[in-house]
Amino acid sequence: MYPGEYTLIGTELSFFTRKLEAQLRFQRIPWRYQFKTEARREELETKAGTHFIPLLSTPDRWLLQDTISIGPFLHERFSETPVIPKTPLQRSLCFILEDALNHWLGRVCVHSRWCYPDNVAWVGPRFGANIMLDRSADTPFTDDELEQLGSVGPAMNEGFGQNACAVNGVGAEQAAAVQADFRELLDVLSRHFAQHPFLLGDRPCLADFALAGASKAHFITDPEPKSWLGQYEAMLTQYTESFFTDDAIEAGAWCDDDKLPDTVASIVNYFARTYFVSASANITAGLAGEKFYEYDIGYGVTRARTARRLNQARLHVKEELNLVNAAQDPSVRTLLEQNGILSYYLQ
Repeated sequence: MYPGEYTLIGTELSFFTRKLEAQLRFQRIPWRYQFKTEARREELETKAGTHFIPLLSTPDRWLLQDTISIGPFLHERFSETPVIPKTPLQRSLCFILEDALNHWLGRVCVHSRWCYPDNVAWVGPRFGANIMLDRSADTPFTDDELEQLGSVGPAMNEGFGQNACAVNGVGAEQAAAVQADFRELLDVLSRHFAQHPFLLGDRPCLADFALAGASKAHFITDPEPKSWLGQYEAMLTQYTESFFTDDAIEAGAWCDDDKLPDTVASIVNYFARTYFVSASANITAGLAGEKFYEYDIGYGVTRARTARRLNQARLHVKEELNLVNAAQDPSVRTLLEQNGILSYYLQ
């Protein structure tokens, strides 16, 4: 392994940029930000072969994309600070919760950011700080800068935001459903975090970085989703900000004997009746060649576009489950068989 500094390329209001930042910080990996500015965009996209962020430039001159693969890569390179458990149940939950949080929170992120005009106006200059001015959005704006960057939000909304909402089935007409489901998740998380600092107990795993990344980039930052937090704001803010400090994160070990906190079952069952209902319908329709699919998690029928990446993510988790013989593990089957999650991945 080449010694040296890693470069995180992205933007501060990006879910997955912040997800990767949380892992870099927790593992104490030497790193620095490089904002994906307009001036750098063409060169970066040519090198990476994609317009997606984040990118991670390594000291050995690799340019990596996709946090699903970067996470385990960094876990192996910096194994003295592990972020993936070894035992069957804990390891299975690490990858399953990461998958669920990656995809289910994404729809809340795009809806809460782009379906509310005041929020669009607010995020515009913050994106502009990174993209146009090549600086952090935390630096105060002058009046001239706010005027200069005032068109960024509406332009991004027109070029990306509204389409992202439509593709995910979370347009403005779905506001009540999205917010009600998000409150349900917050309630489940609040009961868990009242007793445990991280999703699997006393030590973060890959799934924690997904939750922290979405929260830092969106939920505790954007005015609109922040206004939804209510009684859960202190909980989510404290959890999230624990990852975004220059100080080392205090973390213990995962539970002995492949145990999980009792409250994890409530988180798993929440996703069983939400994300996995949607994902199953999405993949079934996609494999049948359909462009759209429908699902209902109790807030009315939602119609969205099928996404090939969802089955690719499922197969990634399936491989991890097979590595630990999850299908034969009694604890895994107890938690994941009856609710259909195990069969979703192993089909």
